[in-house]
Amino acid sequence: MPELPVPGAGLYYEIRGTGPVLLMIPGGGGDAASFDRVGADLADRFTVVAVDPRGKSRSAAGERGRDQRVEVHSDDMHRLLAEVSPTEPAYVFGSSSGAIIALDLLARHPERVRLAVAHEPPALGLLPDADHWRAAFAGVAEAFGRDGLEAAMAALGAVAGQESADEPDDVREGSAGAGDPAADAERLRRMRENMPQFLERELRQFSGHMPDLDALAGHPGQLVLACGRASRELLLARPAAVLAERLGTGLVEFPGGHVGLSTHPVRFAGVLRRTLTSAVAEEAARQRGKTM
Repeated sequence: MPELPVPGAGLYYEIRGTGPVLLMIPGGGGDAASFDRVGADLADRFTVVAVDPRGKSRSAAGERGRDQRVEVHSDDMHRLLAEVSPTEPAYVFGSSSGAIIALDLLARHPERVRLAVAHEPPALGLLPDADHWRAAFAGVAEAFGRDGLEAAMAALGAVAGQESADEPDDVREGSAGAGDPAADAERLRRMRENMPQFLERELRQFSGHMPDLDALAGHPGQLVLACGRASRELLLARPAAVLAERLGTGLVEFPGGHVGLSTHPVRFAGVLRRTLTSAVAEEAARQRGKTM
């Protein structure tokens, strides 16, 4: 698979499908494989580019143990888009901390983004009780340093809250829901290896990042805010709702909760497909209007 040299690191990424580029940025301890199932369903319509962000999995060399900065990650994505879609702006999907990268990419490099879909970015600074939640996230990192990974994940789950039930996914033979057990096991192994980096070097740093509201307000037609149906009332979905209200945009509801792309990949892919193809149709209509 290709690797892109970027300052201080090398980005591993995967490409599948044909059509306009759709860059997919994972959150948490995830990597490119987080999008294997959803990307497989979208590859008939889009060139799906999935990436291991610096410090994670196959892009970890030289970055483990370093505090991460949102601006550095979004510059990485800017360089990756210049590589895989040099002449056309691309669609971008980011989930969780990947959504924070997508927001910063749109704010600072709007010419590279046709449409950004930001699914539950944990931008705590948008909340009126931000200081409380920043302290809670700091407690998660402290729990990891003191008691280990399981204690930290339990603390993070307590902060995030209990998601409601959602209907099961529609898993069909050959569909996005039909995973490879060996590949899934390897993905989970890498994710577990990534978690110390995420908990110590990214969780507080990314959740403490404040999006550039003025810059985003200048490009409302290029942004879709999204949340999970099962997590809509919980902490990690609140920043997306606040930002959607401030910008006067809608809030698209995806199946599942914060990690719905993993738990409900078939239905998640369907909603993302409709969101992106609707944007394609609207853009085509605007172009026709300009030529009339």
